[in-house]
Amino acid sequence: MSLTSQEDPIVEIHSGLLKGRNRHGVQSFFDIPYAAPPTGELRFAPPKSPIPWDEIRDAQRPGKAAPQLPGEGLTNRIPVPWDEDCLRLNVTTPNADNKKRPVYVWIHGGGYLSGQGAIPWYDGTSFAADHDIVTVSINYRLGALGFCNLASSFPKENILASSGLHGTMDQIAALEWVQENISVFGGDPEKVTIGGESAGAFSVCNLLASPATDGLFHQAIAQSGAAHHIHSPEDSAAIADSFLAELDNPSLDELRSLPVSKILEAQHRVIDNDGNRDFGVDAFYPSWGGEVLPRPPSELISESAGSHIPLLIGTNEDEMSLWGITSFDDETTERYIQRITKNSENFKSVYKKRLGEVQPGWLGCAISSDWVFRIPAVRVAESREAFDSKTFMYKFSWDSTAFDGQLGAAHALEIPFTFNVLDRPGVTLFIGEGPRPDALARTMHDAWATFIKVGNPSTEKLGEWPIYDSETRTVMNFDDECSLLFDPEAEERMLWHQLR
Repeated sequence: MSLTSQEDPIVEIHSGLLKGRNRHGVQSFFDIPYAAPPTGELRFAPPKSPIPWDEIRDAQRPGKAAPQLPGEGLTNRIPVPWDEDCLRLNVTTPNADNKKRPVYVWIHGGGYLSGQGAIPWYDGTSFAADHDIVTVSINYRLGALGFCNLASSFPKENILASSGLHGTMDQIAALEWVQENISVFGGDPEKVTIGGESAGAFSVCNLLASPATDGLFHQAIAQSGAAHHIHSPEDSAAIADSFLAELDNPSLDELRSLPVSKILEAQHRVIDNDGNRDFGVDAFYPSWGGEVLPRPPSELISESAGSHIPLLIGTNEDEMSLWGITSFDDETTERYIQRITKNSENFKSVYKKRLGEVQPGWLGCAISSDWVFRIPAVRVAESREAFDSKTFMYKFSWDSTAFDGQLGAAHALEIPFTFNVLDRPGVTLFIGEGPRPDALARTMHDAWATFIKVGNPSTEKLGEWPIYDSETRTVMNFDDECSLLFDPEAEERMLWHQLR
């Protein structure tokens, strides 16, 4: 049921009535519970069905994030309001009517430690107003609360068997909510695209690989993330042991009654002492094992999981600049590269052919960006080729002028382009001063919207965008001038054979 007026649209979903609001010519509904509060006995438990309500629920304002501490990066350094009762989502629609529109479900990034669905960069207004698409953005449990594998620490507690993937199961619960409720908002449950950036893109690939997501989505977009970033059961169990030791080895009842702040502080002490940090997989990333992800997602994808799902995947040219790597000196850069490969001299020699005599940090940035992001994306595309899957690959090369040019085409820079929100708060700080690249934002946004609608990102502006295959390795490059690239950085790519 949907009752809309100029002021307050009201809809009825399975859990009860919601009052949203009209803004900028579209309708928005915020802070909608898609699962029960994961508190008390449900802390460290799989998500449960949302609790119904009797009155009209106010859905006119964004809610709080999942529990998190501020980080040291450009995009996560500011503290945000949070609440353990965090399993909420947001919907932006052209109109809550009976029309069956394509649906875009967005999974935020933040290294599985920070972020939330309701920030201005993820505003679906342009998708709704310009392309008649319904956008959903979600929260999910983060850090230890969402991804601490406590199964071996409490072997008699069956509810903890899947605890290394409860954040992923939250995402699945949100997709199930979409299947049950999105038609009320004018969306088509048979035309759902999932998308995400960074940890959100890792999540997209985990969901693509999972046997538990059959029928929940029909297309996928992975921005700066693929299928490599996950722990084994053994590694995640060791992380859980360290986490519990930081808390003086509490019982399960004690663990569930601890203040959330104590859990956050303990998880960050574990991360600070974790040896995997330099290789792109922090503590409290998901861990495979069990029904949701029985084996590593890269293996499942190589065996045809998700092969029928069209996939748009890609990376930014200077991903790792976001973490300050471009300012490294010679000695720091050498140590950094050697953590990735012992053959550092050969790697530097090959990358210098393209980069020239740049500052050493830019060399480290190029090599580590490939290690963490580009090569895993290439491997996903290669795996899918055997099953005639539709995989479209992009590269984002537009350089920010911010911070004296030290960002280049940094990690996360493409997000406001794909949502067409260059006018939102904080974007200018990231893209820098100068003429705003609105034309590129419209071009990217139109390509994303076209993919969401028809499963192919080709547009009149871009022309035909061929499927990625190992013969041509065609990549769409997004810059002031967009063009197709054929096997870009081939010699660099071949360095990673059998290494990544």
